[in-house]
Amino acid sequence: MISIVSRIAVAAALCGVGAAYPALAQSGAGAAPANEQPSENQAQAEEDVLDDPHYRGEILVSADALEELDFIAGQDIIDLAAIQRDLSGQLGDILTKVPGVSASSFSPGASRPILRGLDGERVLVLIDGLGTADVGNTSADHATTIDPLTTERIEVLRGPAALLFGSQAIGGVVNVIDRRIPIAVPENGFHVDALTAFDTASNLRSGGASVDAALNDMFVVHLDGSFRETDNLEIPGFQLAPGLRSDVLAVAAEEEAEGEFEEAEEFREAANQRGFLPNSATESWAVNGGLGVILGESSFGASVGYFDTAYGLVGRPAAEHHHGEEGGEQGGEEEDENVSIGLEQWRADLRGDIALGSGFFSRLKLRGGYSDYTHTEFEGTEVGTVFDTQTYEARAELVQRGGGVIGAQYTSRDFQAVGEEAFVAPNETTRLAFFTAQEFDLGGVQIEGAARYETVDVESQPLGLQRDFDLFSGALSVILESSGGTRFGLTASRSERAPAGEELFANGPHIATQSFEIGNPDLGIESAWGIETFVRTNAGPIAFNASVYYQSFSDFIFLSPTGEEQDDLPVFTFTQDDARFFGFEAGFEAPIVEADSYTVSADLRASYVSAELDDGSSLPRIPPVNLLAALDADVDAFTIRGEVQWFGEQDEIADFETATDSFTFVNLFLSWRPIPDNRNVVLQLAGENLFDTEGRRHASFTKDFVPLTGRNIRASLRLSF
Repeated sequence: MISIVSRIAVAAALCGVGAAYPALAQSGAGAAPANEQPSENQAQAEEDVLDDPHYRGEILVSADALEELDFIAGQDIIDLAAIQRDLSGQLGDILTKVPGVSASSFSPGASRPILRGLDGERVLVLIDGLGTADVGNTSADHATTIDPLTTERIEVLRGPAALLFGSQAIGGVVNVIDRRIPIAVPENGFHVDALTAFDTASNLRSGGASVDAALNDMFVVHLDGSFRETDNLEIPGFQLAPGLRSDVLAVAAEEEAEGEFEEAEEFREAANQRGFLPNSATESWAVNGGLGVILGESSFGASVGYFDTAYGLVGRPAAEHHHGEEGGEQGGEEEDENVSIGLEQWRADLRGDIALGSGFFSRLKLRGGYSDYTHTEFEGTEVGTVFDTQTYEARAELVQRGGGVIGAQYTSRDFQAVGEEAFVAPNETTRLAFFTAQEFDLGGVQIEGAARYETVDVESQPLGLQRDFDLFSGALSVILESSGGTRFGLTASRSERAPAGEELFANGPHIATQSFEIGNPDLGIESAWGIETFVRTNAGPIAFNASVYYQSFSDFIFLSPTGEEQDDLPVFTFTQDDARFFGFEAGFEAPIVEADSYTVSADLRASYVSAELDDGSSLPRIPPVNLLAALDADVDAFTIRGEVQWFGEQDEIADFETATDSFTFVNLFLSWRPIPDNRNVVLQLAGENLFDTEGRRHASFTKDFVPLTGRNIRASLRLSF
């Protein structure tokens, strides 16, 4: 294994080369000088964005006061163009081209983002600054309650900045900005956004639209809706990975030797399944309505929405099924039953943005939300397990005129599960937090700091157990800026996280992870010291961002095998040990050719993470190194983008985990903007995985029997006017 020192040296060298490139490019033939204005296409695109009445600034949640902080600036913004290009029904799969981001890819209907190798309780998924209030953190087979069809943009925040939004954000934050609460009066009193898409690999039929209409110069109403349907997903080759396929064929031979010819044939059929994923169809729909009140520089608003989705769970052949005695999914003598999930959520939100005049505080930002969520697991047509949560959340921020923010946040979550697989006891979690971020300029050296104090109460009344935690997290950055505008920074951070109810109170079979999980009510606080160095530059049309980070965890919470079995499943217990994470992320964009009628630019991205326990053993499901290289050619009303994304093999694995091979996806996108005066009307034809390559996401629990999508041709239309 490469030493930490060697890894840091290599990554730092990459950062240095990237940071030096703008200066070299300025003196190279055909390169644009640093002070040259953006191309006509770039300038027009920026103007279109700024004219959008929904645009809230290239910043995360807290906006105005923090946009210059390196805690916030330079993080990844996935705009409408990128959402259309990488459109998927699940949030995790949309983000897999962002450096440092992978996905759980449990099934086509359930895929959550994984940041820097961390997921579940260590990654916060937000809707406009508040939690999604689903049970995605409870299990990898649970979907997020987000519909990309009506999303305005997605913001990805990794590193110390995440502590502003919750102690559960040690890995990072994914914040989805939608349009359900109007924040401005649309030009000409009316604004429409729409996105529709169809594809070949899943027979996708989808469409979403939103409308904002001004009742007068003060009141704006909003309505949006969407639907999405897919059939079983097409895949390259066999469904099962070679190792699992060999095991299933061996089971078939054993059954045949025992005279169980019908069972043997079923196992052979499972082993030879190819071309598509059985029971992988999905359908979802959503509707939201909102009202905004615009009072000069202040605004208020409220919204209510409903989200509904149903999707199949792909079964693991030759695995004992433990969804109860009345009918198994596969592998036993009971009648086969397809397992599916039906999910619905009612959600109400409030928002306020109040101008405070010329005093020390310039604005007061308020957010509040309520969610009623129900998630039902079906075995055929029979109800198996039902998960219910009710969540209240509120957040307030005072924005300082000179830069900085002070805020408070409250969350209450009441969780219940009833049924055969209710492996977590009912529990209630309450959180109260106070946070701040500040900036100081010391004559060329910038100091930035953030801190968060949080109290957490986790209680399970049926078990008669209650735990209270006091958490403190903080970060401090030192930033230097060169004369060319390149910023170098070093950040040190300390983060703390309380164990979740699932980690404290679990006790039962968890079919999604094929394990019997036992919680530990005596778990203590998980903490991490981190150090991160970064470089960011925007020299004219050239952009480079890179980060190298190291995190040392004390009392890292994870599932550890006991070597025992219960209900024919291996037993895992939640335990704690020290752990180390090291990684780097980099992104580079630069023009290669600039002419009057066309431009050609390069887009390069890379990320890597390594994670191990104190004894040197690897943590499970850590994404491998991945690289992306793309060329974009803009010719009049057309854009052509070609991509090659390579995922390395991953053989640094934990117990009960299998290795994954490397694979490469090749994608091609052709976009046409038919209306010269509106670049937000885009007709696109996408060819993904053009060579029909087999790929398996290492971070997925189901990688051995749920490969990634095969060759896919998708047509989509996005419009905004």
